[in-house]
Amino acid sequence: MTMAASFMPSLDERIAVLRRAGRSFAIATVVRTVDATSAKPGAKALILADGTIEAGWIGGGCARGAVIKAAIEALGDGRPRFVSLRPEELLEAEGATHGTERAGVRYARSRCPSKGSMDVFVEPVTPPPDLVICGESPVALALCELSACLGFSRTLCAPGLTAERTPLVERLVDGFDLHGARSSGEAGAECYVVVATQGKGDEAALRAAISAGAAHVAFVGSRRKFAALRERLTAAGVPESGLATVKAPAGLDIAAITPHEIALSILADIVALRRGRQRQPGRA
Repeated sequence: MTMAASFMPSLDERIAVLRRAGRSFAIATVVRTVDATSAKPGAKALILADGTIEAGWIGGGCARGAVIKAAIEALGDGRPRFVSLRPEELLEAEGATHGTERAGVRYARSRCPSKGSMDVFVEPVTPPPDLVICGESPVALALCELSACLGFSRTLCAPGLTAERTPLVERLVDGFDLHGARSSGEAGAECYVVVATQGKGDEAALRAAISAGAAHVAFVGSRRKFAALRERLTAAGVPESGLATVKAPAGLDIAAITPHEIALSILADIVALRRGRQRQPGRA
């Protein structure tokens, strides 16, 4: 082994680095082979969102193209893929063509001279979505509490919040710097912002939320209150197109009254929005 090779990071080490950086990637695993193939069951490769094979190995060019395409698609919609690479004559014998999908299996043509077949499972690994909560109101604190088991990376933006009232979250920001509140190192990563300032910094928080490029911005307050804020922000130069994207009042209409009920309605709305996007046909 050469000196350079001895210091090459392992696949597990590279996965750990990407996780810490908040990067998306896919893991392709060879689960079955028939006849002669260069990669054997258990072989793995780590594939980045741009199609780069970052670490590992799953065979030569006969397999890489179809697996990389499946990895990019899996990272686009968050759903795993199962790819079955087979020689042309075997596909024809089974009444399939390159790209045919049946029962969750995508068939792909293998041009390898060995005529071997290989099945590959492709699993997307994406950073947890960001949930940014602005404010220290009872609803804001209830959102921090209820979202703990939903897989979000939570940030609370609450200027001047005392240590005694600070809930357990991944990040605490003393202000409304939402760009600094993002956990992921990737542009385009999911971010959901809830402005629950309720009278303490409403305008500043809304300005920051609109400019953050979030997947969803919700405002905790009545339609009348948001309409008044909208007029002031428009007069101050905030683009109408940005204000039009804010959902106000926040959450689903479940006749919520208490802070925890309101927080529940907001989280249910975010979950419905997030999962609905993932299930859209053809989403890439």
